[in-house]
Amino acid sequence: MRVFRGHSRPVPAPVVLAIGNFDGVHLGHAALIKRLAQVAEEGELVPMVLTFEPHPREFFAPDSAPARLTTLREKLELLAECGARQAMICPFNATFAALSAEEFIEQVLVRGCQLRHLIIGDDFRFGRGRTGDFSLLQDAGQRFGFVVEAMGSVMADGERVSSSAVRRALVAGNMEHAARLLGRPYIIDGQVSHGQKLGRQIGFATANLRIKHNPLPMTGVFAVEVSGLGEKPLPGVANLGVRPTVGGTRPLLEVHLFDFDRDIYGAHISVRFVHKLRDEQRFPNIDALKAQIAADAAAARAFFEL
Repeated sequence: MRVFRGHSRPVPAPVVLAIGNFDGVHLGHAALIKRLAQVAEEGELVPMVLTFEPHPREFFAPDSAPARLTTLREKLELLAECGARQAMICPFNATFAALSAEEFIEQVLVRGCQLRHLIIGDDFRFGRGRTGDFSLLQDAGQRFGFVVEAMGSVMADGERVSSSAVRRALVAGNMEHAARLLGRPYIIDGQVSHGQKLGRQIGFATANLRIKHNPLPMTGVFAVEVSGLGEKPLPGVANLGVRPTVGGTRPLLEVHLFDFDRDIYGAHISVRFVHKLRDEQRFPNIDALKAQIAADAAAARAFFEL
């Protein structure tokens, strides 16, 4: 995927564009990108997405913004897998937030993107004060020569698929429902880093990933599958949280892979959360923690029928 930072320089070729935050890249987003790729092929255009960094709600209300489901890197990788070939990342700052709806259309869409066809979700609003809507885009399309198309909501088991619905499922520990909304298990990517080696000392060596999600979309102990270390995913058990028993304060993902003994420091891995075992909790001492980790590993092995 080719990535453009900001809209000050126009992209090299006309595009069909989808706009959104795309947090989580769920089934609704995937349907939007599938349509994007279809229009691009029919019109010999480049399929491109436009998204924002940070999330607008993080800019306007950082203390109450929702937990991110994906980092920017994860989001771009998932959008590329769905069929997007270019992405424009617009820095969401005071200057960008001050753009009127008309300025957004002319400066970003027309000049920056060389827009020929626009596909948006049915609830998309834009511009200062969120005054821009589908009708305004249609009027602008007639003036500037682009087509506007709205996609309806995608439903899963009678529920509207949305990033908020995915967050609710994760907080509730319902990984299976989250996977239905996402079209895949929930994933966190990261590079394996050195830790305190505590897991190795108590018999459960872990691959540690520093987490950029803040706040975390969920915490707890999970049965997981890890990709990036071989031809097929490897089963394991993972703790996502701050490790209160050992005085942890920063979010960390610790993954213990079953029947695995390789040095993987520096490797970039993908952790798929397939089933929640329990909430994260504080134990009175290391021996109690060790006993619970053994029970968690046994429960995860039973889940995978190992």
